[in-house]
Amino acid sequence: MTNRKKIQQRSINLKNNKMMKPRPYMNPYLAGFLLGLLLLATIYISGRGLGASGAFKSMMVAAVQTVAPEHAENSLYYKEFAANNPGSPLRDWLFFEVIGVMIGAFFSGVLANRVGLKFEKGPRSSNRARIIAAILGGILFGYGSQLGRGCTSGSALSGMAVMSFGGIITMFAIFGSGYALAYFFRKLWIK
Repeated sequence: MTNRKKIQQRSINLKNNKMMKPRPYMNPYLAGFLLGLLLLATIYISGRGLGASGAFKSMMVAAVQTVAPEHAENSLYYKEFAANNPGSPLRDWLFFEVIGVMIGAFFSGVLANRVGLKFEKGPRSSNRARIIAAILGGILFGYGSQLGRGCTSGSALSGMAVMSFGGIITMFAIFGSGYALAYFFRKLWIK
């Protein structure tokens, strides 16, 4: 390859790297302010705050009703859920909210040039340990969101927006336990 062709190839590579460079993240203060405005608009329009765990509960109820209809008919939990939520559980607005969040996140990633598959873990963590920890953490947080009657968005964020004492306690519990446990897991992420 001649020097001219090498220079042209380097120029093409530089242009491609500039085109593929991801945009910087949004200012966290601006993002928090916009999230607050979205939360207020959601409360004003729908009479309810934001949340995600309710959508997953609706999906699980729909799955049980489809796979094991006899169990759903004989279980008090599923009977009460059906009485409080007539029609299909997948017609709940939280289900559509989560679908919208996934679509919006995808388009946000496309606009910021951040779409791609990536497996993140600390330098001292194995792939297997990271996957097990992620699954276990998701299960524990899902279970906790049902005990606390809402997830971070539903109970803590929306609860605090309406000055709910339960929302304030939930926020302290989530962040307090996160800070308390971070000490024990930090060595997995720090170089």
